[in-house]
Amino acid sequence: MTKIPLLDSVTVPAELRQLDRKDLQPFADELRQEMVDAVSITGGHLGAGLGVVELTTAIHYVFNTPEDKLIWDVGHQAYPHKILTGRRDRIRTLRQGGGLSGFTKRSESEYDPFGAAHSSTSISAGLGMAVARDFSEGDNNVVCVIGDGAMSAGMAYEAMNNAGALKSRLIVILNDNDMSIAPPVGAMSAYLSRLISSKPYLTMREIGKKFSGKLPAPLQKAAQRAEEYARGMVTGGTLFEELGFYYVGPIDGHNLDHLLPVLENVRDSAYDGPFLVHVVTRKGYGYSPAETAADKMHGVAKFDVLTGAQNKPKPAAPAYTKVFAQSLISEAKADDKIVAVTAAMPSGTGLDLFEKEFPARMFDVGIAEQHAVTFAAGMAAEGMKPFVAIYSTFLQRAYDQVVHDVAIQNLPVRFAMDRAGLVGADGATHAGAFDVAYLGCLPNMVLMAAADEAELQDMTATMAVHDAGPIALRYPRGEGTGAALKQRGAPLQIGRGRILREGAKIALLSYGTRLGEALKAAEQLNALGLSTTVADARFAKPLDEDLVLRLAREHEALVTVEEGSACGFGALVLHLLAEKGALDAGLRIRTMTLPDLYLDHDAPQKQYDAAGLNAPHIVSRALEALGMPQELAARKSVAV
Repeated sequence: MTKIPLLDSVTVPAELRQLDRKDLQPFADELRQEMVDAVSITGGHLGAGLGVVELTTAIHYVFNTPEDKLIWDVGHQAYPHKILTGRRDRIRTLRQGGGLSGFTKRSESEYDPFGAAHSSTSISAGLGMAVARDFSEGDNNVVCVIGDGAMSAGMAYEAMNNAGALKSRLIVILNDNDMSIAPPVGAMSAYLSRLISSKPYLTMREIGKKFSGKLPAPLQKAAQRAEEYARGMVTGGTLFEELGFYYVGPIDGHNLDHLLPVLENVRDSAYDGPFLVHVVTRKGYGYSPAETAADKMHGVAKFDVLTGAQNKPKPAAPAYTKVFAQSLISEAKADDKIVAVTAAMPSGTGLDLFEKEFPARMFDVGIAEQHAVTFAAGMAAEGMKPFVAIYSTFLQRAYDQVVHDVAIQNLPVRFAMDRAGLVGADGATHAGAFDVAYLGCLPNMVLMAAADEAELQDMTATMAVHDAGPIALRYPRGEGTGAALKQRGAPLQIGRGRILREGAKIALLSYGTRLGEALKAAEQLNALGLSTTVADARFAKPLDEDLVLRLAREHEALVTVEEGSACGFGALVLHLLAEKGALDAGLRIRTMTLPDLYLDHDAPQKQYDAAGLNAPHIVSRALEALGMPQELAARKSVAV
């Protein structure tokens, strides 16, 4: 008789909790195999999820999810969690259009109580849930799993400081997957962790507290500190104790015999404050190609399960990220004041290439965007030329620092914003939609957008020589257009755009990489007998006023096109036209932006179709502006 795989008998955590403990490791092995197979088909984040398979199994076995709240931080660790929580039948739709998100998402499952695609939010959110529970006199647990670098962010410590002061019951599991904090773990560590989380120890601790409560205040404090430091000396974790957490660990996160009793002790404890359970795991654990890869197969394309070889298509043109990195290297060779700063994304921003050339001039500050910006401001104040390379969507996290520490002081910090526009499989949380709007309102800020990779070279060179104040450059994810590259970019004149083709009736004014679609649209409009100008704005701030006013004056219709939200480039153009009275003569103008909604993950071309920002949509808006239905224009074209 063929034995039914354990994973087939479990569709939700309640069924997992019916298994015998001896079956949990075989179950975890099957869960890991299922995850590897699924991600080999879809691509996505692999290494971090592999490292938490046993931890995921243990948490759902010990805690009564979804009544007990489980928050994953960062959400890309949660693929095993998704398989375990009723989504196994859809796991091979991961990051595909209409499929499962690559991160936790509230609208996707009751087992995802909080969405987490940006890091370091779990303790703050979990504490909020714990306080809400206390107000409603509930008794459920709130468990936060924070790891994969997320503890490097200041927000996590702000939350812990608050949690220690509020003393709400909260369980934080630190998934330490790079041994950055942990001493060696083993049987003795597991024994001590079980001991100090056990009911007898905690009962004796409470008795000790009551006894010390009879002592004079100075002796009370001394006794409390002695107990905390004694545990800290034995197990580590003094920092967390100082923040008000009861520290347990470190524990081997791949050993269920160690994990289960500690989690059960914490679950059943009468201690009424926050716990910090320190679990040590290894990214990529249990899948040898990931274990031996330099990045532990953190993020992967589709791959062969047997070998781990990824099926990456050969790019037709260099990626924008790589062009930026190489351009910055060229500038840094000519100017030793240039330094680079990133927030835990050296490979994602291309600065790993810069680091190979200039190891002493590259600073990875961890997941700490706020610190990165003010750190760069300090260097700029002393005459350095810092380039801060942060995804558009992550720079949002440092907005106060951009305003207060950089813009108000007019410091020449250079912001390189990768992932501008829509980003495909990473979805709404990683789309660079808002940077033009949130930076365009700031005095002293210069804003540029590269239309192709050659322009990206020139704009990098422009930033290198611009010392009059802050300057920001946006460019998209993915490969470029195939534009011819130079040995080194040439600085552009600030606030000057360019015209690529001249026409007389319609003007298309593009900001960024929709320029290619604008040129296609112009060809289609010309085929309809509608003479069309195409211009590349290059700068959103300062705008090329002469160019914009000329386009408005010499054409019946003006259409602006951008890969950003409303209140961005188009709004700046409209404001200029209104101020100069250029709308008074009846100019027909339309602004094309991303729609006022969050677009789900999908293939980039499909996302831009959904956003209405491809060539056919530009043609339609131009015809609409002229009051000419597209069907009528088509008939006119045939008649001609």
